[in-house]
Amino acid sequence: MTPTDSDRARQESPVAPRRHDRYEVWAPSASRVQIRIDGAEHEMQAQTDGWHRLPEVPARPGARYAFRLDGDGPWAPDPRSLSQPDGVHADSEVIDPAALPRQGAWSGRSLRGAVLYEMHVGTFTPGPDGTGGTFDSAIERLDELVDLGVDAVELMPIAAFPGDRGWGYDGVGLYAAHAAYGGPEALARFVDAAHTRGLAVVLDVVHNHLGPAGNYLGMFGPYFTDHYETPWGSAVNLDQPGSGEVRDFLLGSVRHWLVDMGLDGLRLDAVHELRDSSEHHFLAELADAVTAWEAQTGRELTLIAESDRNQPATVTPTAAGGLGMDMQWADDVHHGVHAWITGEQQGYYTDFGSSEVLAGVLTGMFHHTGGWSTFRDREWGAPVDPASPHYDAHSFVTFVQDHDQVGNRARGDRIHHGLDPALHAAAAALVLLGPGTPMLFQGEEWAASTPFAYFTDHDDELGPLVSAGRAEEFAAMGWADQVFDPQDRESFTRSMLRWEERTEDGHAQMLDWYRTLIALRREHAELRDPDLRTVEAQVLSPDAVLLRRGSIEVLAHRGDGGLETGSAPREVLAAFGQVGVDEQAGLHLDGPGVVVTRG
Repeated sequence: MTPTDSDRARQESPVAPRRHDRYEVWAPSASRVQIRIDGAEHEMQAQTDGWHRLPEVPARPGARYAFRLDGDGPWAPDPRSLSQPDGVHADSEVIDPAALPRQGAWSGRSLRGAVLYEMHVGTFTPGPDGTGGTFDSAIERLDELVDLGVDAVELMPIAAFPGDRGWGYDGVGLYAAHAAYGGPEALARFVDAAHTRGLAVVLDVVHNHLGPAGNYLGMFGPYFTDHYETPWGSAVNLDQPGSGEVRDFLLGSVRHWLVDMGLDGLRLDAVHELRDSSEHHFLAELADAVTAWEAQTGRELTLIAESDRNQPATVTPTAAGGLGMDMQWADDVHHGVHAWITGEQQGYYTDFGSSEVLAGVLTGMFHHTGGWSTFRDREWGAPVDPASPHYDAHSFVTFVQDHDQVGNRARGDRIHHGLDPALHAAAAALVLLGPGTPMLFQGEEWAASTPFAYFTDHDDELGPLVSAGRAEEFAAMGWADQVFDPQDRESFTRSMLRWEERTEDGHAQMLDWYRTLIALRREHAELRDPDLRTVEAQVLSPDAVLLRRGSIEVLAHRGDGGLETGSAPREVLAAFGQVGVDEQAGLHLDGPGVVVTRG
């Protein structure tokens, strides 16, 4: 392809910090840009590089401002706005990140092999007057996460999105903390409160597309390109003319969250839709920039990719020709565990469900490693090398539940809804005592009764289209009479966690089980060993799998009948289900369950 400004040697100098004391905007196609500051209009000065600035008026915190291009069209918020207190269509607010509240020093922590906890701020806790949760209301429950044994919280997207409620994957303000959650000041308080408790904070960010409502980027410059097509339409421009500034726009957002706001890592949504054919892929450039910011901050910073490609190159360092991500979500582990535990094999679960496949993903992370994927109708993936010097088991994030695997079901039902608790316990043990970096989804630790539905808060024009599209999608699966309307506020409120149920029968037992598993992981070095060469999984029967981590074994059974190991008794570290120990018969499981032993 024709070289563009995205092909320059950018990795040597990461994007510089943004100045927050002046007004400026990149609008290369506009001959005239006006700015409105607290109601007063000013003409900005055009620069030769496509930027427009207003040097004579300093930007003071609290001021409200917006831009208009070529004297026509709407007044639009700043693409790099740090605050949208009145919503994504309203004026931006000047914020100085250095002035945000912070108390203690934080030296950071490694997230490799840590226990992560995915959280949706709006439903994690009820907010004031029973409305959606906020950063401040979430702080009130951080001690429970510490008691559970969690090492880091992973926030679902908080970049400003339309309406008050939503998942956040239709965000349009990539620098601005969502106003309904409390805005940047409350985020700073949350990060500080988490760090005070020893918890790291990871943020889910979406760089592969912007939402349809409140997306003004295309007015300002070539932020998108029709050269590629994505599931959301035109791709973000990473390699076409003008892409240098677009890449800097995204890098600047990352720097804002990690350096200015003090977060510890980012989870990058669907990186396979970051279409980039330039010599230095955007993810590699991002990884190199974050390495430089680590040196600047003196803290370890982590990049976690969601990738559908099943390619170990994603977590291979840039110096070795990879994309440089520290970790990637291992969906195949989820699929293997979920399909084995539940028996579901429709859709993308079609190649999963057997004990053999489960054993394979527990030891190799990927099931599709270059062979045939029935769901995709093509060959897919590449194998993970257990002996690779570039990555290990902790490079892969594993989970029983996440927002997608729960929320993209018609009624947002969780894996344990309608499932024998012993099966839920077995699934949790395989993940939490497995070799990857484990992640929990909010509420799974006490088998929360609440679903996690898909919900939105779009306007009267877009909202009905979203509702109709959702109903049509699930009608094709035969679930039309079951799907929740995402625009119905009840889809949101019914998804709020009920913290009071944690002490009730069944819920308390599961919470104790999760605490036990995490404590075992911390206590025994074998369960934290990232070397995939030491991990073994044995198929005992179609209904039983044995995971071996050094001297520790995890025996999971999904069958209704009994299972006898026939081996000498071992020390039982933990068990869930009807488990017996016999001098001759060894361990006996009467029905589904799991037992953790040491020999």
